[in-house]
Amino acid sequence: MHLDPLAIITAFGLIFLAELPDKTMFASLAMGTRMRPLYVWFGTSSAFIVHVAIAVGAGSLIGLLPDWTVKLVSASLFAFGAFILLRGSGGDDDDDTEVKTVTGFWPVYSTAFMAVFISEWGDLTQITTANLAASNGTWSTAVGSAAALMSVSALALLAGKFIAKRVPLKTVQRIGGICMLGLAIWTGVEIFTG
Repeated sequence: MHLDPLAIITAFGLIFLAELPDKTMFASLAMGTRMRPLYVWFGTSSAFIVHVAIAVGAGSLIGLLPDWTVKLVSASLFAFGAFILLRGSGGDDDDDTEVKTVTGFWPVYSTAFMAVFISEWGDLTQITTANLAASNGTWSTAVGSAAALMSVSALALLAGKFIAKRVPLKTVQRIGGICMLGLAIWTGVEIFTG
C-alpha cells in the first residue's frame, strides 16, 4: 500500500469543495438538530466510508444503477425527514413543551447511515472519487475522499450545534424541515429532468 501525499491532498480538496454545498451536508445539519450530533457523525461517516470503498473498488459499476430509482428513494427519505422535523417542531402554542431529541445510539446511527448511504449513490463526489482512484491511486484517493466527506459532515454538525444554541430549537427544526422538503422536491424533479 503506497500513499501519495499529493494525491491525498488533491482528493481531499476536490471532494471537500464538491460536498460542501451538497444536500448531504444540509441533511446532516438538520439531523444534528434533532439527534445527538456525535451519533449522527458516526452514521454519516460510516456511510461515506462504505461509499468511498465502493467508488474506488468498482467506480465504473455505479453508473449501471438505475438513476431514477436512486433519486426516488433519496427523495422519499428527504420527504420523511422533513415530515419528522416539521411534525416535531409543533406549533407556536406549545412553546413550553420540551422538544424531544432522538438520543439512542443505534436509532440515530442507522437513520444517519441510511440517509447518506442511499442519497449518495451516483453523487458527484462518488463519481469524482471513482475517477480520481483510476488516475491517482486507490488508497490515496480513498484516504483523501473519506477525510473530506467526514470533515464536511462534522462541519455541518458543528454549525447545527452552534445555531441550536442561539436560535430556538423549534425554529431550527422548522427551517431544517423546510430545507429537507426542498431537497425532496429538488431530488424528485431531478428524476424527470435528469
